[in-house]
Amino acid sequence: MCSRCLNVQASPSQRIGRHRLEDKVAKRQQKIAERNERVEQSVRCNPEAGLLMLKQWMVRHKIAHLVELHLEGRKIVGSVDPQAEFRALQLAGCYVVVTDVPKETLDTQAVHDSYVALQKVERDFRTMKTGLLESRPVFVRKNSRTRGHVFGCMLALKLSREVERRLAATFGTTDKDPRAVTLPDALEALHRLCMLAYTIDDKTTVMRLPRPDDHQRKIMDALQISLPAG
Repeated sequence: MCSRCLNVQASPSQRIGRHRLEDKVAKRQQKIAERNERVEQSVRCNPEAGLLMLKQWMVRHKIAHLVELHLEGRKIVGSVDPQAEFRALQLAGCYVVVTDVPKETLDTQAVHDSYVALQKVERDFRTMKTGLLESRPVFVRKNSRTRGHVFGCMLALKLSREVERRLAATFGTTDKDPRAVTLPDALEALHRLCMLAYTIDDKTTVMRLPRPDDHQRKIMDALQISLPAG
């Protein structure tokens, strides 16, 4: 049975896992072809060294059990185990979640949902450290200032979550509509609302905030914010 047939009743995570496995297999074939071509073009190129590097690469990418590599003369040849490949495609994207919490406290679905929720925690850490908020690197000397900086980042993270929730309630998410307004989209659009200074004469300067365009107005309505009057 081919992997395309396996994808008929596969879940999204299984399809992704199988695509990743197929990509690794294709990458392995490409590396073998490139190494053989290099050995053929250079008499001084060591085929045993290339075989060792390819085996190490396969171990790192967890596909060493699928293919047996050996040398035929100076050429690297791979023999595929069909049963191992078929089983790997069946299990690709599958995982088992184990917990010591009694089933009376958490049922199967609750355990699964709790595990899936970890990706949100990882995303939040990425958002704070190197993403939207960029809480690092910041160099401070006092413990109180470090705690204050991280506390401010946590408040900003809380605010960003609420902004995302309100935007999704109005515009939807990119999972369903690629043109949905995301948090970076909203910040970029609202960034254009800058206070303008008009110099009347040497002693008079008038400050004015430009009128939001239709797109900015929709974002502000979704976020339930308004500009100051006057």
